[in-house]
Amino acid sequence: MTGGGAAPKPAADASPETPALPPDPDAYDSPRAVQARARGLDAPYIAGGEDPDPEATRRQERRYRRWLIVMIVVIILSGFVLGAIARLLGFPA
Repeated sequence: MTGGGAAPKPAADASPETPALPPDPDAYDSPRAVQARARGLDAPYIAGGEDPDPEATRRQERRYRRWLIVMIVVIILSGFVLGAIARLLGFPA
């Protein structure tokens, strides 16, 4: 245990205070800021963005998902096919 001395002073913040930016009325009235305030958010960030046609985007994503599954199956099956061909041709294991 240490002796009864004065409590240490907290370290002073070495960084200078940043000046406040002036308000931007255009940013305040932007659709994202209005939606954020309606939801009780502090900042005008709303995840997801503004997709003009979400149904078309979903159709495209479903098509990409099908292509992804097809590519995975082709890659896996090609390994088996190449292995079988190598075995039939007598390549060493």
